[in-house]
Formats: sequence, structure tokens, C-alpha cells
Amino acid sequence: MPRDPYEVLGVARDASDDAIKKAYRKLARDYHPDRNPGDKQAEARFKEVQDAYDILGDSKKKAQYDRFGFAGPRAGPQDGGFHWGFSGGPGEAEMDPAQAQEFFSQFFGGGAADLGDILGRRNRGGRGRRAAPAAPYETEITIPFATAAQGGQVSIRIDGREVDVKVPAGIDEGKALRLHGQGPGGTDLHLKIRIEPHPYFRREDNDLVVETPITVSEAILGAKVDVPTIDGAKLTVKIPPGTSSGARLRLRGKGIKGGDQYVQIKIVVPAAADARSRELIEEFAQLHPQNPRTGAPWE
Repeated sequence: MPRDPYEVLGVARDASDDAIKKAYRKLARDYHPDRNPGDKQAEARFKEVQDAYDILGDSKKKAQYDRFGFAGPRAGPQDGGFHWGFSGGPGEAEMDPAQAQEFFSQFFGGGAADLGDILGRRNRGGRGRRAAPAAPYETEITIPFATAAQGGQVSIRIDGREVDVKVPAGIDEGKALRLHGQGPGGTDLHLKIRIEPHPYFRREDNDLVVETPITVSEAILGAKVDVPTIDGAKLTVKIPPGTSSGARLRLRGKGIKGGDQYVQIKIVVPAAADARSRELIEEFAQLHPQNPRTGAPWE
């Protein structure tokens, strides 16, 4: 028996949807395989967290779990099966689909072996009738930022089954993936995509932005610094002399689906720790007088 999903996510039973989502995102980030390569225990914990959120992140599944637990409600006509009752009152007997098929085959003869004919799903003697298609099963899944950017495969649990979902590169927040026949009872599955935030990458359409801190001396004199890319590699970027905070350097083709990656500069300014340091800074200011607010919108 799997663990209580509330216990897995560490939330109370009366927790709000936002609190459940926040707890899930933190745990998914902590135990994600990308952050714990080769750690089987973390991998198992990540899967357990995914399974718990698959229940608590879906209002219908959560309501069912709160009422029935893992056992679920007793299957009835709504589950897509056939239930044949011989209405004798409280002792009504039920017949599963295989028994019903056998019963009708013997009663009506071999020519009526297809129970669908008897039920009118296919009427050989008259006008054909088609059953109305079942409504698709809709739910949400949250995927890692890198998977949304690069594409990949994630596994989710639907109706007690593991379903592999292929995620196309560059999928956007809120988009839906449709899987034919993968929902409960063979219904179509509609998955609304949510994307986990990344610790340091930010997405702008198909471009990526990573803020990169540099020192005052590196900004003034120029430097070479290493920056990460979404595929896990690092590239050396040349900072031109005189670079200002907020400036962007472009890495062509290192974004999403051929987009670019931008290195956004952030200058980290130290405090003048002693009199000599302050004297040097004042001397520098005298040698290089400037007013960076000249031409500002409020001037």
C-alpha cells in the first residue's frame, strides 16, 4: 500500500491548493534526478512525490481519495463496464462483460456472438448506431524547466498505471498534450502543462536569460567568465572593458529551439573597507568624472 500522499508532501489535510503545490515543487526540486545523479533513494523519493501530487494536485482525485482512500469507490456503471442486474431486489446479481457475452451467445445463438450487436452499437439489420465518445480525462502535470526547454519524456501514474509522456521541446506553460486512449477506462488523456521554475535560468519566448555577477574591476578592465547553458555545459564568455550592469551578451543558438541565450551582467560592488581603499576610489572618480544620470527620463 503506498504512503498517504498528505504525509509524502508533508502537508495537512486541510492544506490549500497553493500550499500543496508549493510543497510539491520544493520536494520535486530537492529530489529531482538531475540534482541527484545515481542516487536511487532520491529517485524513488522523487517518484513517490510525483505520485502523491498526481492525487492531491487533481481536484477530482483528491476528493475521491479524501472520501475513499486508496481503495476508491466501488466500481459502477460510470466506470465504463457493463453490469447486468436480474432485478430481484436486494439480492440482485451482477454479470461481468465476459459472462454477459457468453450468456447472449448461448441464448441468441452464434450469429449474435457480438454483444455490441445486441446492445445496438452495431445493428446489422437496420441503420447503424454509434455510441457517443467518452469525455476526455483532464489533469495537470508539472515538469522540470529543462524538460520543457529541451524536450524529453516523463512518467505519470494514471488510474494505477505508469504512462510515459513525450514532451516536445519548447512547450509553453498552460499548453495541453493529448494522449489517445491513455486515460481511465480507455478515454483520451488531456494533460495541462505546468513548468517548474529554474534556479537561475529565465525564459523569454525561445530565448534564455541567466544573470551573471562580476566584480567592479572585471567590469572596468574586462574579463573572461564561465557561464552555464541549459544542456548542463559551461561556456567561457568575454566581458568587454567598460561593461555596465544590466548589459546583455548573446550566445547564439544556445536557447530553446534555436533561440539565443543572454548573459545579463550584474556588477557586485564592495564596500570601501579601509581608508586606503576609499582614497583609491576617490582618486579614480577624479580621474574619470562622469554623470551616468545624464539623459535619464526624469532629467
